[in-house]
This record gives sequence, C-alpha cells and structure tokens, in this order.
Amino acid sequence: MKTIEEINQKIKDGDAVVVTAGEMTRIVQENGAGKAAEEVDVVTTGTFGAMCSSGAFFNFGHSDPPIKMSRTYLNGVEAYSGLAAVDAYLGATQPHRNPDIGLDYGGAHLLEDLVRGNEVELVAESYGTDCYPRTDVHTFISLESLNQAIMVNPRNCYQNYASATNSTEETIYTYLGTLLPQMGNVSYSSAGELSPLLNDPYFKTIGAGTRIFLCGAQGYILGEGTQHSTEGERKNGVPVGSAGTLMLQGDLKKMDADYLRGATMPKYGPTLYVGAGIPIPIINEEIARYTGISDQDISCNIYDYGVPRRSRPVIQESNYQELRTGKIEINGREVQTSPLSSFKKALEIAEELKKWIDKGEFFLTNPIRSIPSEGCTVKPLEIKRPSIMVKDLKIKPIITVRAEEAISGVARKMVDNNINHLPVVDHAGRLMGIVTSWDIAHAVAQGSKKLTEVMTKKVIVAMEEDPVEIIARRIDKHEISGVPIVDRENLVKGMITAEDISRLICSQNNKEGDSQ
Repeated sequence: MKTIEEINQKIKDGDAVVVTAGEMTRIVQENGAGKAAEEVDVVTTGTFGAMCSSGAFFNFGHSDPPIKMSRTYLNGVEAYSGLAAVDAYLGATQPHRNPDIGLDYGGAHLLEDLVRGNEVELVAESYGTDCYPRTDVHTFISLESLNQAIMVNPRNCYQNYASATNSTEETIYTYLGTLLPQMGNVSYSSAGELSPLLNDPYFKTIGAGTRIFLCGAQGYILGEGTQHSTEGERKNGVPVGSAGTLMLQGDLKKMDADYLRGATMPKYGPTLYVGAGIPIPIINEEIARYTGISDQDISCNIYDYGVPRRSRPVIQESNYQELRTGKIEINGREVQTSPLSSFKKALEIAEELKKWIDKGEFFLTNPIRSIPSEGCTVKPLEIKRPSIMVKDLKIKPIITVRAEEAISGVARKMVDNNINHLPVVDHAGRLMGIVTSWDIAHAVAQGSKKLTEVMTKKVIVAMEEDPVEIIARRIDKHEISGVPIVDRENLVKGMITAEDISRLICSQNNKEGDSQ
C-alpha cells in the first residue's frame, strides 16, 4: 500500500499520521487492520529494561610519550584493551576491581557517569615498546574529551523474555531480580504491546540499517544480536519465549541519562538499563495487524529459576495483561508479580520518538539487509568434561533420625557413626529438618529435651539432578558444612558434605595430572 519513501515525504510535508503501539492496538481493535493501514503511517514502539549485553568503544587519544594500553581501568572498572594502542571496550556488567566495591559499581554505572558529564579516573598500564615507551597513565577524562565513544550493544531488545519464579526453600538472586522461596513472587521483563520486536515479529520492516531511538539519541540496528533465535513456539504470531534479538549502535556523546541507567541486581552484578524505540512503517495491512497486538495476546512462560540448569521447567503460561495486574495464581495460590522493566518509561520513549517524527526531525530508513526470521537456533556450549551430578556420587548409607527421638539417642548415633549431620525425617522418610553435633551440644548445655527445639527446620538441600559444583557454591554461600540429598518427593536419599566435595575435586585433579 505504501513505501518508506512515500511515508518519509509525508513526514517532510507534516502530513504523516504517527501513533504509539498502544494507540495502534486500540485503533485496530475498533476499526480493523485494513482501515488502520489506510489511516496510520508510522507506529512508534519503546522498551526500557535491563540489557546486560551492552557496552561502548572508547578512543582515548595518544599521550606524549605514547602508550600501548594493555590494562585499562575507568573509575576502577576494567575495560578490554586488546584492540589497539588507545582503544578499549567497556562492558556494562564488568564489576569494580576492588572487591569491597565489587558489584555495587560496574561498567553500567561508569557509562551513566560519563553520559551525565562527570569526570572519571583513567588508569592504564603497559609493558612498553620502542614505539610506545610509556608504561603507565593516571589522569581524568570526560565524555567530551574522548575522541569517540560509540555504544555497541551485542544483544538488546529481546523479542520476548522469560518470567521467573523460585520453587526452592531459599531466596535466590538472579538477573531477573530477587526471587523469594516457595514461588513467593514472579518477576518479568517486557514492555508487552509496546515492545519493538513484538510489533514486527517476523522482521518485515526491521533490519540492518534501520534508524532507531537509542538512549535519547538516534542510533541504528547493526543486525541480529547474539543468541538470535527464530524457531521457538509462537502464539498470535509472537514467540512465547526468548527469541529474536538486535545488535545496536549509537553515539554515546549524544545520549541522555534519562534513558540510560546503571543498576546492580542484588548479589548478581551490574547491568545497564537501555531505552530503545523502533518506528514501524505501516506499509500494508499485515504490518498494521502485527502492530495491533495487545498485552492479552502476548503469551509468555513462567520458568522455575530455582532449578540451576540451562533448560528450566515451565511452571505455567501467562500473558502480559495478567502479569501487569500485579498478581497471578500458581497452584491455587495468589502470587505477586513485578516488572523488571519500566512500562512507563517505554511509553515515554514511544511518545518521544513520535514527537521527533511529527517535528520532521526523524525519518525512516529502508533496511540494507533483512534480519533472519527463520532458521536460527541457539546451540548450547559443549563441555568436554561433563559435570558430575549428585546422583552419580557414591553416597554412604543414609542415617536419619525421627523428630520424636531423644537427644541422648541422637548424640549416640553421631558418635557411633562418626558423623556431624543427621537429617530429621517423618514416618515416610520425608525431610523435616537437620541437626548437627553443634546443635546437640547446644541442646545439652541449655537443657533442651526435644529434638524439634534445636533442629534447623529451613534446610538447604541438594537435588539428585543438581551438578556437584552447584552444591559446592550453595555450601559456601550459606557457610554450612553439608546438605541432605532429596528427590522430588522430598524423600531423603543421602548427605553430601564439604569433605565429600573436597575429596572429589582432589580425585579429579589427580586423574587429570596422571593423564598429562
């Protein structure tokens, strides 16, 4: 029906009809896709969320005498210097080199500082060469003093994204935020009907060279992003899970800190909140129908992030209309939902892009190359030495105690079997708690009579399907010396201790040493 050239002429003449994706949803619902395609020329989209796969290239300029930077730090955050003498790439998730600061300040915060006009400390080291004799630099720079500061984000604007919950008994900390025990909350990250790639799910108008809104400035799509996938399940034309991605580029010097924010996910690390908006030219009825998608039409899976594996189990399916109400029902129980991304900010981006086009300050571009809409899958990393699973360990015969047993009898079991941990089980062998030799000593000192008074009821456990390295991290994280092994029915199958893991590591290292 229309071409991008015709739409651009209407923009130039001030005659283009531009609406946000939210407005287009209502127009299509009321008038149909055919009528909407006749009336509307451009639909603006927006998203503002945590996009870890982001960063920027810097050129610092040559010092006198010159230096070939081999290690580069900006406000204590290392930037990759294996490029050229005074070029570096700063990744958003790089933490501070000082462990006392660590995850609280990283690459994302540094990028925001620069965009806000703040000076930052530059420290660089070198091994020195004949043409680059200088071996160190310590100075301060600003965004203005850099020759170039080019944002290049390898993976942004996920087409759809996982929603997360946690079935375990402990709070876990993830890139989708803090997840409470026993499915205490659900976290999601999408602008739903405003999201760019959900309004053009088959990349009919979006491609390499497409001009976009990026963090308050004009940017471009370089092509498909890393982990771009097209082969997942779709409903109403849009993927149910993580699918397409974009690689983006923009001039950091022209960006606005309102649309670029550094953040830290608790106990996970730094991330960058990126604001991106893509104009969708309404060239035909098909595109009008895609941009009429509503939150109710966009399905997404809720995954159990309590399972620390690449393929996590799906708890159930939902949609963004339901998630945005702030609550959802899981297994007959009401669970709170919360967005990791900002719908308000996404709408602001779509509105801002609309203003740019209305004022004739932003024109559409024909892609120079299409982004694949089929044939792309994400392969797993093949590990030559597979992980040892808990179920593969040689576990000693399990010794347990019942909650009603006398404390003196429990102490005798520990002494007779030379052990420091005893799982407490019910009549069916299901885990109720755990008691340690320290608990027993404390019970005797305090004159406690019942085991239930001294045992730990909230128990950190190992599942039979867990990799041993995950259990090692769990033991270290909670500063405990062992955990019970349970199956999906919570039946106790054994104990795994820090000593067991140490022996396993030593055995593996010895085998590797013998084979070399």
